[in-house]
Amino acid sequence: MTDESDPFFEAYNRDDIAYGETPAPGVQSIIDLSASGEPKQLRALDLGAGAGRDSIALARAGYAVTAVDLSEMGLERIKQRATSAGIGECITTRAADVRDFEFEPDNYDAIIATTVLDHIPAADALIVWKKILNSLTPTGLLAVEVHSTEDPGSDLPPGCNSTAPKSETTGAVVNYFSPNQLAQWATDRSADLRVLRYEERLEWDYTHGPEHMHGKVSLLAIRNGNFPEWYGQPRLFPRHAS
Repeated sequence: MTDESDPFFEAYNRDDIAYGETPAPGVQSIIDLSASGEPKQLRALDLGAGAGRDSIALARAGYAVTAVDLSEMGLERIKQRATSAGIGECITTRAADVRDFEFEPDNYDAIIATTVLDHIPAADALIVWKKILNSLTPTGLLAVEVHSTEDPGSDLPPGCNSTAPKSETTGAVVNYFSPNQLAQWATDRSADLRVLRYEERLEWDYTHGPEHMHGKVSLLAIRNGNFPEWYGQPRLFPRHAS
């Protein structure tokens, strides 16, 4: 395995593993929401799992996780981290392009897609999005994060006009999402989703390579018709202990 065959080999083949260990936006909320329900074996799908920050967090919370990524080195890091944490049996890794992954219908209680729909062409991203929706259970939770056209790496404005430093992995992003695009996908009637949280933002990233800026979009959603007790992070006005 070399960096020629694995574009993220260098990012994961070092002690200070890229992207850190803090779960992506929405993942902690999924964990909290799952903890408030009836105890049962939950299944999660982590698409573009990278080195496993989300997979590890979900497995620690009791999920049986399927982690999918193109990077063999990233998947090896997941195995190492999971074994070290004593949760190796909770995570199954799959080396695959998400476009080729076989999505089982009505199968996952949670699906995470962190910067993966933006790593494939727009037409393919929409196809994968529909497969994701079909694979969620009737109470399934969904957390998605993509790069936006505000990103300095974007070839479209306003990002292309930015003078902020770009990410070292900019070349891997081929599909920058326009304003409201992901929101429109999620609120389309056919999606059958209820949006719990949606955000478009600019942020600095210090988790890999030289510091750089990103334009990001984050979505947290649940199947339509479900009404969780809370989904803030953190709760603005938490209840006092009785």
